[in-house]
Amino acid sequence: MSEEKKPDYVVYDEETGTYNAALLPYSSGVSAPKITTPDITSWKQTNINKVNHEIKSQFDQLKAQYDGMVKKYEDNQLVYGAKFSFEPIVGETYHLYKGRKDGLPFLSVISPEECSWDSVGTYRLTSEKLWEEISN
Repeated sequence: MSEEKKPDYVVYDEETGTYNAALLPYSSGVSAPKITTPDITSWKQTNINKVNHEIKSQFDQLKAQYDGMVKKYEDNQLVYGAKFSFEPIVGETYHLYKGRKDGLPFLSVISPEECSWDSVGTYRLTSEKLWEEISN
């Protein structure tokens, strides 16, 4: 038995043997409006730019935090590696100088205005026993 071919505008499901035009999520008639997809290129581009800006901003913040941690680490290595023969007091200000003979740094309570030594920086010991540089 041969089945006759249905016209293109008739929606017939050959697997189930039913007409399913009413079940489709879109119109199937020849007089139905044209199906067009919206152009979302500008929407995508705008949101890509926003997301990229947000990610770059977060990256810059993380990089600044990282750079601050590296600076803190280097400062502490420098001061703790310096020569000093006293126990520093938390909260007090100390001055780091470059040694004249051996070039090794040393820590002192004498400020750069009171001496002629080559100053490396001014530091304060925090309660966490970390050295923080004080800008002059």
